[in-house]
Amino acid sequence: MAMTGKRIGWTAAALFALLLVYAWIDGGEEPLRPLSEPVELPAGVR
Repeated sequence: MAMTGKRIGWTAAALFALLLVYAWIDGGEEPLRPLSEPVELPAGVR
C-alpha cells in the first residue's frame, strides 16, 4: 500500500506538531551563570 502525497503531508505535519509540543514542554531553559571574568588592562588605562 503506497502512501499518497496527501497522507505523507499529514504525517509530516503531525510529526512536526509533536516536535513543537515537545520543545514547548521542555522549555529549553538553562540556569543563568555569571559571564564575568577578570581582564588585564594595559598600563595607564583606567
